[in-house]
Amino acid sequence: MQGFALYPFDPPGDIAALRADLRAWLAVNQPQGDVVARANCWASFDPDFSRALGAAGYIGMTLPAQYGGGDQHPLERYVVIEELLAAGAPVGAHWIADRQTGPLILRYGSEEQRQRYLPGIAAGELYACIGLSEPGAGSDLAAVRTTARETAEGWRINGQKIWTTGAHFSHIMLALVRTEEGSERNAGLSQLLIDLDTPGITIRPIIDMAGHHDFNEVFFDDVLVPHGALVGERGQGWKQVTAELGLERSGPERYLSSHALLVALIDAAGAEPVPAIAALIGELTAEMWTLRQLSMSTAAKLAAGEDPMVEASVVKELGNAFEQDMPRRVQAIVTGGWDDEDDLAKLLRALLIASPSFSLRGGTREVIRGIIARGLGLR
Repeated sequence: MQGFALYPFDPPGDIAALRADLRAWLAVNQPQGDVVARANCWASFDPDFSRALGAAGYIGMTLPAQYGGGDQHPLERYVVIEELLAAGAPVGAHWIADRQTGPLILRYGSEEQRQRYLPGIAAGELYACIGLSEPGAGSDLAAVRTTARETAEGWRINGQKIWTTGAHFSHIMLALVRTEEGSERNAGLSQLLIDLDTPGITIRPIIDMAGHHDFNEVFFDDVLVPHGALVGERGQGWKQVTAELGLERSGPERYLSSHALLVALIDAAGAEPVPAIAALIGELTAEMWTLRQLSMSTAAKLAAGEDPMVEASVVKELGNAFEQDMPRRVQAIVTGGWDDEDDLAKLLRALLIASPSFSLRGGTREVIRGIIARGLGLR
C-alpha cells in the first residue's frame, strides 16, 4: 500500500539481520515445551533460558556497556522482544527487570544502584517485581497506603502489596510507597528498591483459576532498608511510576499474548481454509498489524525521550480488547470438542480461561480509559 511503511520510524542497523540471527539462536536454544506454555509466554519462568539469552546479548540491550548492556537502540530491542514473543520463548524470569526496572534505574537511580543492579539484569540473572497494587487500592495507585518512614538507620516500611507478579522468584522489588506522613493521593509518594530477602518480608502465593502461581501478596512488617534504597527524588514517585508504566503498557506483549492461537488456527486451516475461517484469519491479521503500528509508534516516542502516556494507554486498551476477543472469535467458528488434544483446542481452552486477566495487568480498563479521556481533554 502506497505510503504505508513497514516501520513507523527509520530502523537503526540491519533489522533483517537482527531477526535472522535471533531466529537462528532460538532454533538452537529455545526449550521445546508444551504448546500452551508458548501462549502468554512472558509469564513463563525459565532461569536457564534467561541466563543464556543474557549471555547472547538479548537482555539489557539498551543499557550502556559500562553496566553490562548492549548500547543498542530501543527499537532494536523492540524487534527482539517481538520475535521472542512470537516464538513463545519463556522470558518471564527476566521480563519485568529488563522491560521496566533496568530502564528506570538507569534514568532515576543513583550510580551505586546502577552498578549494583544493572549488570545482573543485563546478564539475565537478576529478577525484579513491581510493588504497586494494594488491597483496597487496585489500579488506583494514588490510594497507596504502604508507608516508608525515614529513620537514622534507614527506611522503615509497613504495609502490603497484592497481585505482585513474580515476587516469589524475584530478587528485588521496585515499590511505590508513601514517604510523607499525612500526604494524600499522588503527593508524597516515592519509589524504593527493596531486596526481597530483607527480614520482615513475607510473600504468599495467589493461585489463579487455571491453577498457576504468577501472582503474590507481599507483606512488609517493620522492614528496614538503607537510605540508599530511595530511587530518584523523594516525593516524586508518582511522576516516576507513570513514566515506568508507559514502558509496561505499550509493548508488543499487548497484542501478542494470544498470538500462538492465531498461528495454531492458520496451521489447522491448511492451504485451502473454508471461507469463514479464511475471513477470520484475515481480520485478525489486519487488526494485529494495526496494533503493531500503534505500538511501534509509541515505542519510537519513548525512544525519543517523550512521555506518551495517552498513546501507551490506547495501545493497552486496544491490544487487550484484541487479545481477549480472539479466543471467543475462534471458538465461535471452529468445530471440535472442548477436550480435544490438538494444539488449537489446547490453546483455545487455556486462553479462554486466561484472557479475562489481560485487561487487569498494568491497569484496569476503567483506569486506562480514564487516562485516555483526561489526555484528550474529555474529563
